[in-house]
Amino acid sequence: MRQIFIFLLVAIGTFIIDQNIKTWAVEAVNGVEYATIIKGSCIDLELHYNRGVAFSMLAFLGPYLKWLQALLVVGILFFILKENYLKRYAFPVGLLIGAALGNVYDRFIHEGVVDYVAWHCGFKYSVFNYADVAIDIAIVWIIIMVYFYPQKSQNR
Repeated sequence: MRQIFIFLLVAIGTFIIDQNIKTWAVEAVNGVEYATIIKGSCIDLELHYNRGVAFSMLAFLGPYLKWLQALLVVGILFFILKENYLKRYAFPVGLLIGAALGNVYDRFIHEGVVDYVAWHCGFKYSVFNYADVAIDIAIVWIIIMVYFYPQKSQNR
């Protein structure tokens, strides 16, 4: 029961933080795409709507992409619950699911994921948001737990 509470708290918290930051970014420029909010030397805050996935891949799927991603999130959540991974990974899975739902929600509301952090030092261009960072942290966290802190076998 404790793991479910942690999972829900982290997932809901991540979703709320993500959506509040995105609302701020959209309102800061009145929803005008590619408008700069703050200009920096390596990082700018500017509004983008990513209609694809990473680096705008799969944008050709148009409105079907949001349904495909929603189905993927539901499938991942089903697998996590079925295999009882919440017992060990409640916090990182909460980050992952909360952030994924934040990005899927954007697709339904804004017809694309709201991205606002534009990093342009060292390579051409990368634009991302809080949810993307939360997903990356969740994946790294799970990988570290799997490879550096393996679960002890119960067969000993």
